[in-house]
Amino acid sequence: MVARKLDLTGLKCPLPALKTRKALKGLSPGERMEVHCTDPLAIIDIPNLLNETGDSLEATERDGDRFVFLIEKLQPRTT
Repeated sequence: MVARKLDLTGLKCPLPALKTRKALKGLSPGERMEVHCTDPLAIIDIPNLLNETGDSLEATERDGDRFVFLIEKLQPRTT
């Protein structure tokens, strides 16, 4: 399955997490998104965001000063 790409390089906290949250709203369950960031705080913020939304962090990679997160949109949580 091809993942959508979201290039957030150069943005500083809190923008990568906020823009990732907004982009996740446009995905259907089962779709994947690849998020590229250069902000070192994204390594904390993105996983915390996914903990809140209930979506899945499939992989995290570091390529030089770039962090790449592979995220899968899951079914909305029911409370």
